[in-house]
Amino acid sequence: MAIYTKEEARQLMEKAMSFSKADDCLISLSGSESGNIRYARNTVSTSGHRSNQSLVVESSFGKKTGTATIDEFDDASLEKVVRRSEELAQLSPENPEYMPPLGPQTYDESKSYVKATAEISPEYRARVAGTSIDAAAAKDVTAAGFLNDSAGFNAIMNSKGLFAYSQDTNVNFTVTMRSNDGTGSGWVTRDFNDVNKFDPAEASKVAIDKAVMSRQARAIEPGKYTVILEPAAADGLLSGLRGAVNARTADEGRSFMSKGDGTKLGEKIVDERVTIYSDPLDPRVPSSTWNGEGTPLKKTTWIEDGVVKNLAYSRFWADKQGAQLVPFPSNFIMEGGSATREELIKSTKRGILVTRLWYIRSVDPQTLLYTGLTRDGTFYIEDGEIKYPVKNFRFNESPIIMLNNLEELGEQERIDGSLIPYMKIRDFTFTSLSDAV
Repeated sequence: MAIYTKEEARQLMEKAMSFSKADDCLISLSGSESGNIRYARNTVSTSGHRSNQSLVVESSFGKKTGTATIDEFDDASLEKVVRRSEELAQLSPENPEYMPPLGPQTYDESKSYVKATAEISPEYRARVAGTSIDAAAAKDVTAAGFLNDSAGFNAIMNSKGLFAYSQDTNVNFTVTMRSNDGTGSGWVTRDFNDVNKFDPAEASKVAIDKAVMSRQARAIEPGKYTVILEPAAADGLLSGLRGAVNARTADEGRSFMSKGDGTKLGEKIVDERVTIYSDPLDPRVPSSTWNGEGTPLKKTTWIEDGVVKNLAYSRFWADKQGAQLVPFPSNFIMEGGSATREELIKSTKRGILVTRLWYIRSVDPQTLLYTGLTRDGTFYIEDGEIKYPVKNFRFNESPIIMLNNLEELGEQERIDGSLIPYMKIRDFTFTSLSDAV
């Protein structure tokens, strides 16, 4: 087994640390057990199990640093990897941004490990695939899906006395459903720390319904439309905003958060209904309570009532700027409203429902302008009802413009470890049509 308890990890890392002759030494230890099942054309194609463990040693002499990795943990191997990292450090140039290791820290207890997820069996994975495949076949639809579950741990120790340990579990599911006439496509994703929250029948039905509904899509003119973005679609654009909360790129004039010789910290940049924060202890999206350097992670508000409240500082940049250290977010939580998807549709005179966005590429990092395509279920809304499916569009849009054109926020959903609400947005820009289903 590649999963070590806290004490087993501590003892192993102490043994490795005992071989160190460097000025500073940082050891990272991780391990995971994971399983998966993949299916396509309504047939299971592959399944498997992976067991991985790794120990990384980073040795430093002054500002010269070397790193070596090993997955064998006997005493001779541990000494070998420490010596190798020291040899590489002596050969390396000085790192002008080197920061010495942190001393001992106090951490909150992470909530990201769930025993039931760690105990997922091959039989369970087969049942998930069977449930999805049977439901698709009954609707004249072909399924292609992937389920992956994992349980793991991470630990770090350094020569200044710091030690951190955490465990986590995850289950991730995606499935694409295609109508057998080749004209309709639906897709869904689900991810949880706790497998008890996952309903494969519900998830598969969402994708099947989209596939059936999206058959024989019609072409309509590109232009500016009111859109209802499902959380997966909204997250595709919000990821650009997540990356922009970087104090260094803002200070250096390289990002949307730059302004003249300063930053937009304290400025209102989006609709006042927008509040975004990160919280490693949120039970809906729990994450590690420390980062790779051992910095404690706490709840941090990035945008509140539309105003930029914090930018993230690395240890080096905080020291250089004489600023408070603000670690980068471990998750992204955007506050939403109470409206369901159906209620948002019902309140829409004319608009477009978007399942998800893909092939998203940056056009202009200074304005956070992105381009990409809709996919797997795009529908025209009229008088509060979905009237018919429409062909996919290419879009050009910025999350900043999007969040300034906000009409209504709906319920939140977990997407890739974050919480994102449904959003109704006016004047969303579609530039051309795509023939892809």
